[in-house]
Amino acid sequence: MAHLLFRLRHVTDEEALEVRQLLDERGFDIYETQAGFFRLGVDAIWLRNPHQREAAEAALAEYQAERQVKARQAYDDAAARGEAPTLWRRLAAHPFQVLLVMVAVVMIILITLLPFIGLID
Repeated sequence: MAHLLFRLRHVTDEEALEVRQLLDERGFDIYETQAGFFRLGVDAIWLRNPHQREAAEAALAEYQAERQVKARQAYDDAAARGEAPTLWRRLAAHPFQVLLVMVAVVMIILITLLPFIGLID
């Protein structure tokens, strides 16, 4: 029976391509499914041969550990250069969106508290 090996939902195209290449290079018998038009299925990579399960999962764990180290190094380098994304940089880059979000939050709070404020009078 097939085994779900790797979900592709919320995965970048780059990472999905690297995973496909890794599994193909190591000779794993895999196939891929798509979620379909109504998103009722699963975007995933499946392993056909159950005897390859442990080796495939070990290969993916190794790949993900390497990817995590690279991502952490890239973030640390950006932070050292002062280019890492921070809350204030994001706020400065999109002030109109931040203002709209703040207005929406205040409106939701007011609408939520209106019945209780009316009870006080």
